[in-house]
Amino acid sequence: MPVSDPARRAILLMLLAVGLFALMDGGMKWLGADYPPLQVAALRGAVGLPLVVVWIMMRRRMHTLWPIRWRLHLLRGALGITMMTGFVYGLARMPMSTAYAITFVAPLVITALAVPLLGEKVGPRRWGAIVVGLLGVIVVLRPTGEGMVSLAGLVLLGAAVCYALTAITVRVLTRYDSTEAMVFWFLAMLAVGAGLLALPGWVWIQPVDWWVILGVGVSGALGQVALTNAYRVGEASQLAPLEYTGLVWVVLLDLTVWGVLPDRATWIGAGIIIASGIYLLHRERIKAPDKERPPLEPM
Repeated sequence: MPVSDPARRAILLMLLAVGLFALMDGGMKWLGADYPPLQVAALRGAVGLPLVVVWIMMRRRMHTLWPIRWRLHLLRGALGITMMTGFVYGLARMPMSTAYAITFVAPLVITALAVPLLGEKVGPRRWGAIVVGLLGVIVVLRPTGEGMVSLAGLVLLGAAVCYALTAITVRVLTRYDSTEAMVFWFLAMLAVGAGLLALPGWVWIQPVDWWVILGVGVSGALGQVALTNAYRVGEASQLAPLEYTGLVWVVLLDLTVWGVLPDRATWIGAGIIIASGIYLLHRERIKAPDKERPPLEPM
């Protein structure tokens, strides 16, 4: 079946978004080597926020930023700070490919948490995919090398759980608030909340690093725009699996910038997690073919 022009455009936008987010994460890994994770998280929000405001103004959607469901946004903000801080901590201490492989478990956790928190029904096949995916995480978090003894690996797993919880709040917020409001207030709370928490240990920023910080903000903002437009013109069930192409980008970044490649256990574990995630998305599409998933704030 030939791919229609809107579908082709959505695919290209999604691939662009994933690539931009990988560049953003690469910048945060670079900064994480010299600055505290909370400070990097705060800078991620602060630099990206003005660009998102420009995007919202260009769309003439400023009126959608208020009123909002404050309690849910505050909960999402707290989870986002924890998620971003943990993600930066892990990124700074292990290859990007290993970090991505661990956080790829998030869609599986989202499906599992949707049962008690949203009352959604998950059949035995999808539960099987979740279990297999978690086994893939165990393969990545092996008992040697970067394994179970690695605090960074466990922190990244916690960050993935926080990401899943933020996704649950997004599913609820989409019933009431706009995408623009969710993106804006997430970044605002990340900048202010993480910034206040980072103040006691704030490290003076070196002039050369401002270019990296600017790159993080620009790539994150452009990635969010591309992601939102991709979901606007394409089907979520077709676009979601493309998120896993991020592994290709981070492998290239690991090789060209840090001179490392994933080891065999990471490849095997990532393959198991990705296969489980794609199967899970396939089952969700069969169960709810008309259900669209809103774009989420990336890690």
